[in-house]
Amino acid sequence: MITVNAMGDVCPIPVVKTKKALGELRGPDQIEVLVDNETAMRNVMKMAKNSGAEAEQEQLGEREYRVLITVGEAGVQKNPVPSREGKGTTAAAGTKSAQDVQACPTCLGTVVSVGSDRMGDGSDELGHILMKSFLFAVTQLDQLPDKMLFYNGGAKLTIEGSECLEDLKTLADQGVEILTCGTCLDFYGIKDKLAVGGVTNMYSIVEILQGAMNVIRP
Repeated sequence: MITVNAMGDVCPIPVVKTKKALGELRGPDQIEVLVDNETAMRNVMKMAKNSGAEAEQEQLGEREYRVLITVGEAGVQKNPVPSREGKGTTAAAGTKSAQDVQACPTCLGTVVSVGSDRMGDGSDELGHILMKSFLFAVTQLDQLPDKMLFYNGGAKLTIEGSECLEDLKTLADQGVEILTCGTCLDFYGIKDKLAVGGVTNMYSIVEILQGAMNVIRP
């Protein structure tokens, strides 16, 4: 049995840890996942069941929950993605199917478009937390996006001191092109602080969005 201790971990780390543990199994086995909130427990349960494994949950105490995942002979459902040539990564940025390539050989796969340094409306503090979690979750995708666009307040995420900088550098190292609006950097007076990726313009942003098969906006 493998134990995944995700006590104190914020979303989406419990799911990410569990997914990695499932990927490391080489045969029938069980994984015990410990979390400290009911939401994390439900998220782990859903991910495990979606992968084809059996999962049971129980509350061990106040703010202490356990998910027991059982993987049988059939293993778990996996969607391997071939690595991008020359990058040496296990997940290729923007990998397209043969059918997609035939339909639109010049199209991009997926583009992430980020127009703010926070996610959603309401609490600014919560919005910053959610955006940081969102960008971390992107690093854990089996299929990475081709490009990520940052404009308006989103430009603040690609500069020195950004809490999201390490995740964005990780994505850049794996072949994801990070592009930040130059007008936005100038407007906020932070152009000299750009710490990852390159500078782009609005015409290029429109072209990229137009050519994308999928656009994700947090």
